[in-house]
Formats: sequence, structure tokens, C-alpha cells
Amino acid sequence: MFLIVEDDALHRSFLKEVLMFSELDCTEVIEADDGDAAIRLAHKHDLKGVVMDLQMPNTTGVQAARAIWAEKPNLPILFWSNYADEAYVRGITKIVPDATTYGYLLKTSSKERLRRSMQCVFLEGQNIIDREIRGVQERGQNRSDALSDAEYEVLLDIAIGLTDQAIAQRRGISIRSVQGRLQQLYAKLGLLDQPTLDGHTAVYNSRTRAIALALTMRLINARTIASAAEDHVPTHGLG
Repeated sequence: MFLIVEDDALHRSFLKEVLMFSELDCTEVIEADDGDAAIRLAHKHDLKGVVMDLQMPNTTGVQAARAIWAEKPNLPILFWSNYADEAYVRGITKIVPDATTYGYLLKTSSKERLRRSMQCVFLEGQNIIDREIRGVQERGQNRSDALSDAEYEVLLDIAIGLTDQAIAQRRGISIRSVQGRLQQLYAKLGLLDQPTLDGHTAVYNSRTRAIALALTMRLINARTIASAAEDHVPTHGLG
């Protein structure tokens, strides 16, 4: 039995057709139109795999996957999304359990590509990342080394406007460590040798420029920034 999680009825019908005519020996497909229903159905049924839309009202695909994996850490999930941003893939890789098979495929992919991806994830146990997303990652890595988790966290922290002191409190590190992480982030984004107006005055604000570059490189996006802001609970009395 497979579970399709998609809020669009036409897309659910398309996914079901591909599943039923795949090589997965699929005899039964159940459907959910939002993340909450997906969590309930995954708890109730013995599933072979899940095809999950990423963005849905209320509970998102990432939130639903986190809840499902908390109960069934070995259940393979293929995420099916409109978004090629690396930020979404990074968000998934942070929650996927060890040794769990998963995939990330764009909705612009062909039916054959979708069928093949289902077979790889559900039958062959292979992780699949859409080639367009891999291209985004490679373009970022060609410019600089990939960001570490610590550098990515501080990028999100400055994207929501936190000061060094607020970041230090949020992450449980010293202000000097925050500044070190920022310098590492700036170095990887190529911001250590910025142009100057008169030989002394910088043209760009490093924080603002880092955020602009990260958005351009699709390392972060509006949704990941909003999610980071929601996760942060402001604390009074920092000083």
C-alpha cells in the first residue's frame, strides 16, 4: 500500500496513475489532501512508501514527514515539489532518519522520470535528488565550498535580523564564536575582499550582501526565512 499526499486533486490522480502502472506491484493507493491527514493515515496503515507534496496548507510536507518518520523511521518518502531551491532539500536532509531512503523530484519532471524515481526510492532503496537541484548545489559549490550547518544557521539568523548577541544566546555560543562563523560565511560567499568607495569605506554591508547573495544562489528563500523567524522566540533582557 502506498500513500499519496497532495492538495491538488488532479495531481493526486496523476500520481496514482503513475504508481498503479509502475513496476512496484502496487495494488492499493490511499490519498490525503493535507499533511494532517497524511500523519493519521501513516499511523493507521502499513505503508510501502509515500509520495509527498512539499507545500500544502496548514501542515507542510516537511512537517508531515517529520511526524511520520518519528513513528516509522524506515518508511521511504518521495517529495514532489515545485521548488528547486537548495533550502528545501537542506531542510529535508536535516530531518531524514539515518539509513532512510528518500527522494526530491520537481513537478516539471516527465512521467517517465517520475516513474523511474519511484522505482529507485521505493524498490531499489536509492536516494534521488532532481538534477536541476543538484545543478543549483553545484553552482553554489563552484563559487565556494558548501556551507556547513553552523554557517547555514548563522546565515538564517542574520536573515531574520538577529544581532551578534542575540545569535550567541540563541545558539548557546560566545559572541566571538558568532563573529567567527560570520567570517567563515563571508569567506565562502566571497565577501572578504569587497570593493571600497575611497580605499577605506566598504560599498556593501556584509550582512545585507550575504543575504542578497544567498537568495540569488537559492541557498535560502522567503519560506525558510519565515520558518527561521517562527522558530525564534525573542527573549527579553539580553543586555
